[in-house]
Amino acid sequence: MRFEYDVIVVGAGHAGCEAAAAAARLGASTLLITHDLNKIAQMSCNPAIGGIAKGQIVREIDALGGMTAIVTDRTAIQFRMLNRSKGPAMWSPRAQSDRNKFSALWRHILEYTPNLNLWQDQVNQLVIEDGKVAGVITALNVTFKSRAVVLTNGTFLNGLMHFGRTQIEGGRISELAAHGLTEQLKELGFVADRMKTGTPVRIDGRSVKWELTEEQWGDDDFHKFSFLPGVQRELKQRPCYITYTNTETHDVLRRGLPDSPLYNGQIKSIGPRYCPSIETKIVTFADKTEHQLFLEPEGEETCEFYLNGFSSSLPIDVQIEALTTVPALSDVQIYRPGYAIEYDFFDPTQLEHTLETKRISGLFFAGQINGTTGYEEAAGQGLIAGINAALKVQGRAPFTLGRDQAYIGVLIDDLVTKGVDEPYRMFTSRAEYRILLRQDDADMRLTPLGYEIGLATQERYDLMVEKRRYRDDLIALLKSTKVKADVANTVLEPLGSTPLTEGTRLHDMLLRPQVTFKNLLPVSKKLVHFVDEIPAYLRDEVIEAAEILVKYQGYIDRERGIADKIGRLEGVRIRGKWDYDIITALSTEARQKLKRIDPETIAQASRIPGVSPNDINVLLLLSGR
Repeated sequence: MRFEYDVIVVGAGHAGCEAAAAAARLGASTLLITHDLNKIAQMSCNPAIGGIAKGQIVREIDALGGMTAIVTDRTAIQFRMLNRSKGPAMWSPRAQSDRNKFSALWRHILEYTPNLNLWQDQVNQLVIEDGKVAGVITALNVTFKSRAVVLTNGTFLNGLMHFGRTQIEGGRISELAAHGLTEQLKELGFVADRMKTGTPVRIDGRSVKWELTEEQWGDDDFHKFSFLPGVQRELKQRPCYITYTNTETHDVLRRGLPDSPLYNGQIKSIGPRYCPSIETKIVTFADKTEHQLFLEPEGEETCEFYLNGFSSSLPIDVQIEALTTVPALSDVQIYRPGYAIEYDFFDPTQLEHTLETKRISGLFFAGQINGTTGYEEAAGQGLIAGINAALKVQGRAPFTLGRDQAYIGVLIDDLVTKGVDEPYRMFTSRAEYRILLRQDDADMRLTPLGYEIGLATQERYDLMVEKRRYRDDLIALLKSTKVKADVANTVLEPLGSTPLTEGTRLHDMLLRPQVTFKNLLPVSKKLVHFVDEIPAYLRDEVIEAAEILVKYQGYIDRERGIADKIGRLEGVRIRGKWDYDIITALSTEARQKLKRIDPETIAQASRIPGVSPNDINVLLLLSGR
């Protein structure tokens, strides 16, 4: 039995799994400790991965060499590309997964990852020596030594569940809360607070009147999460179903509000604004007569369904009465009720961009402990924390991502620079360079970086290089191939696009909004021949990537120019240069914020709420810029 490691990861949720896998694959001896090895990578809330901006994060995890996309594809029972009616910067993949198979596949991957051991136990205390983390002590009174620790405790730190006025300690239903770590970290000077999240009822599909719902199937094309061609959807695909609440439903819910922990003072912490409970919806949107609900299957074969849109902490009898007012659910049977949960988190401005804490060397935080919500946000943080924990113990340079490189970079910079006052959820609107951060090109952006640090494999890197070569050659062919006006017009006129009076290049035809790449194939045998030469496993991705670059190159170049200008401020390092308290030219709020967050660069300082453009000009003058 081994009791000393390079890296210890505490918690085997989505953050912990990515952190442990990354650290071990980078060569660090790693121990993953979790209170139940049968619930690794548990989908505590909805059985889905991805969504608006979240799907981009998963594609980025895959491009860097992480595992979430692979697990999702192989356990998916439905896949959809959201926002296809908008531009490609907004396209976001989402998949329903088989909850149990998702967890089982993650466990299989971890068990067969070299350098990684698993231990079932609960961590109650950190070992700290001379301001550095040195290991952990568990509930079984076992001490494991290490040079780095990654805490990914999810909702378990002093977790408290609410079922109406009934309160039960726990990190998830039927799972114990974790005590000790919050108290120790607060004694060490860390700032902690409480947050709240919730989950809906789980419904027995045998009791649903499916004829009263609207069926919604997924996409049936080449899109998926992982860039690796050998990773495909293996399971039977299943539909989701849509139904609606009504005024009777809302009347029942309103009568139950006095017993709602959210409205009777029982819950004092802040919940996620963008994923509100059903009782919050009927109060906030009192004028609405209905709210959309999604019945999402929990697995390939199970009868269990997740009722998306009906998160609630109301008493169980109120939840059931309200559900029966929905015609499709009038005879509903449930597996378990919805509930709310409060838990501890730590102010993420206490972290570096590596997700290492500023107070304790070698201690990293990732996931909901940083005030975020969502499997994808957690997994992205876990990957970065695991990478940096391994790099630190190996004496290698840290790994960080900029806001113009990845949604993961936006996520982490927002956390460590701005902090959180509610559970943080990623949106495309949070990324100022979202046309640079599309889901289709995550491999082009990040696989070279993952390969350089040793996480992305040679196979993955070679595949990216091959795809890029075919993409660039295809664009070059479009630019060099001309067609006569009468030939071009056979494509343009049926599409309602203005006909030509002289010849043009295929590239210029594709610039027209009505024209797609497929429209060009009938007018150029040379193009057809080239497409046939692209390996089948790359063909659709290459064509899509080329078409996006042709149509949006102007926007991409303009956004890259803006990012490069801001990037120059990223190179102006200011940490440790001044005592902000004595710079009277700064506003009082700026002095307080700059002192607390201690930004690394001028660019980071400019993103701190309360630091004005005038304050930035003062810092630039002090920097000699």
